[in-house]
Amino acid sequence: MMNDIANTDSPRLLRADAAGIATLTLNRPAQYSAIDSAMLDDLHAALGEISADKRVRVVVIEGAGKAFSPGHDLKEMLANSHESFVADLFRRCCDVMLAIQRIPQPVIAKVHGIATAAGCQLVAACDLAVAANDARFATSGINFGLFCATPGVAVSRDISRKRAFEMLFTGDFIDAQTALSWGLVNRVVPLDQLDAATNALAASLIDKPSRVVALGKRFFYEQLEERIDIAYKIAAATITHNMLGEDAQEGVAAFVEKRKPHWDD
Repeated sequence: MMNDIANTDSPRLLRADAAGIATLTLNRPAQYSAIDSAMLDDLHAALGEISADKRVRVVVIEGAGKAFSPGHDLKEMLANSHESFVADLFRRCCDVMLAIQRIPQPVIAKVHGIATAAGCQLVAACDLAVAANDARFATSGINFGLFCATPGVAVSRDISRKRAFEMLFTGDFIDAQTALSWGLVNRVVPLDQLDAATNALAASLIDKPSRVVALGKRFFYEQLEERIDIAYKIAAATITHNMLGEDAQEGVAAFVEKRKPHWDD
């Protein structure tokens, strides 16, 4: 447990580990788990620790209380309206989103209530997302004169261009079913089934060999931004390395021999 990650009576981030899953809880329920600078630091540190922890196979990020997160703590931003603070805040936010992509473990957003602005960005930055049917999403900064530029990076890479443009330029909310149809989340379930659905998705990942999952995640994001010819070169090198490794050798042999594979991790 990482309950001492912040030097406050109520830690801004909680970590709980069980059965290969590390759950990170944004823990500011009175503020709907708004993301302040201390929480960003805690998230970045936790992801760094998890990256090197081979016991962790999947990461789940959730919010405490009534919501996933409304995004950045606007009160903190208003109280520190000078370039050095604001520029550093958004740089650290970007570092957290990149850390989610770069750690070897898949990261699942477990969403209930609202996920707006940087909260919506966090959902989009995660590899997978499971939402309760009460979840709502928005990049609503434009309604308050603050265009959601950093959320726009993740959102525009998850959903189609015109839908991302609509979210970013209207600031309107979309419900969970719309988020599902647009590709922002993978599953929508009743709120009382959110834990079970998230755990089931995590279990399906834990069942796979961790080295191959890590290799696949690295490949997925590396090729995504490349021209298609370069992407295929990366793919060919990746699958060659994978096929000659012990996991694929065991898995393919098990398929041929009609038995269950035995992973050594």
